[in-house]
Amino acid sequence: MFYQDELVTAFIASHWWPGNRGHVLIIPNTHIENIYSLTGALSDRIHRLEIEVAKALKETYRCDGVSSRQHNEPSGGQDVWHYHLHVFPRYDQDQLYTSRARITTAEERMLYSSRLKEHFEQRKKRDV
Repeated sequence: MFYQDELVTAFIASHWWPGNRGHVLIIPNTHIENIYSLTGALSDRIHRLEIEVAKALKETYRCDGVSSRQHNEPSGGQDVWHYHLHVFPRYDQDQLYTSRARITTAEERMLYSSRLKEHFEQRKKRDV
């Protein structure tokens, strides 16, 4: 985990696509199964953090762009029964939607998590 407040947590996902290492999951701290149960206030916090994470990915990963996605119900591609939003660093010709994910190690994730944690800590110091 590189970010947590009273409503949401952000961390590096355990499954990575080959051209999109270190993508982020943002989750509510309370159990919400899917978008149908999401309140406006919680959605607002999740998506405000999404903006912050997107900017952090651009700055720390030097990616060419960012994609976000979220799935609901089996027919919508949901396979984890807790609301979560993916935020992917994107690179030219990265083949995110045509490649397969692999499970990563904690050590691999730590490199990306520490970079983002440092970014958020520096941002917090600037805002004080």
